[in-house]
Amino acid sequence: MYMEYFGLKDYPFRITPDTDYLYMSSAHSRAKAYMEYAIFNREGFVVITGEIGSGKTTLIKKLLIELDKNVLVAKIFQTQLDEVELLQAILVEFGLNPFAAKKVELLSMLNQFLVNSYLDGKQILLIIDDAQNLSKRVLEEITMLSSVETQKEKILHVILVGQPELNYKLEAPDMEQLRQRISLKYHVRTLSEEETGEYIVHRLKVAGSEGVLFPTELYKTIYEHTKGTPRLINTLCDTALTCAFASDRSVISDEEIVSAISELQWGEEKTSYNSSHDDTSLYEVNAIDEDLDVADVRDLIQEAYGPISSRALVEISRQLKRIADSIELKNS
Repeated sequence: MYMEYFGLKDYPFRITPDTDYLYMSSAHSRAKAYMEYAIFNREGFVVITGEIGSGKTTLIKKLLIELDKNVLVAKIFQTQLDEVELLQAILVEFGLNPFAAKKVELLSMLNQFLVNSYLDGKQILLIIDDAQNLSKRVLEEITMLSSVETQKEKILHVILVGQPELNYKLEAPDMEQLRQRISLKYHVRTLSEEETGEYIVHRLKVAGSEGVLFPTELYKTIYEHTKGTPRLINTLCDTALTCAFASDRSVISDEEIVSAISELQWGEEKTSYNSSHDDTSLYEVNAIDEDLDVADVRDLIQEAYGPISSRALVEISRQLKRIADSIELKNS
């Protein structure tokens, strides 16, 4: 929509994980270095955590692009799986057809593949994103899979990537066996205020910007409203560009940032995700009874919206408001 208007070759602030736009902050660089070290030294388990929208998935994709062809990788991005489904997913990633086999056969198939690949001089890597969603039984299964080893080294190397909840899950008393196998653990922090400015400049440069669309004095405001979370920075900057385009302005000002924040319905307490925040109220509102008072409906919407800041969930809020308006019209 605004790409040609601002002289860009691409939209600079998409929220999809695109390695071309990856900004390697000090934290992202260290996390990538740890993963590369684990692969190079054939370490057993590595755990990388980070808040929602901190760029973990993009970092994984960057790592995979640069891996040696000698490394065979199974990438699991869907983690709402039981033990059998996980085994099937891993085997499919390795190019096998596991769907007619039972669990014992699946384990035998995978163990045979690991041993044969090792004997062929291959290195086998399992990367699981959103690992905080894995059940304890599945984590125990992964622990058992990683026990396949020679006298000197592990055959299967595992990188678990997830939100901070993953650490809480791994700290449970019954996860001791897995914890002992973890050789490296690192948390990807959000960007600092200085890095936030560098991040914006980096993405605009990759998208072909030759001018200054976001003056440096705006970086502090953007940081305050996003707390340095890359996905939220993308959301705010993209919306600000849209507002500037609609107002026929060639440079973003405070006015566009304020308009963008208003459009996104961000309040001061809604700018970043806090993993300790209790957001169950959103998911407990399964339906709205027509007998509810309109004010009650609006209160429910406001309560549910508290911890939310992503554009996708803003649309959910709008849909709920339409429902409230519909009830109000029907009752009038």
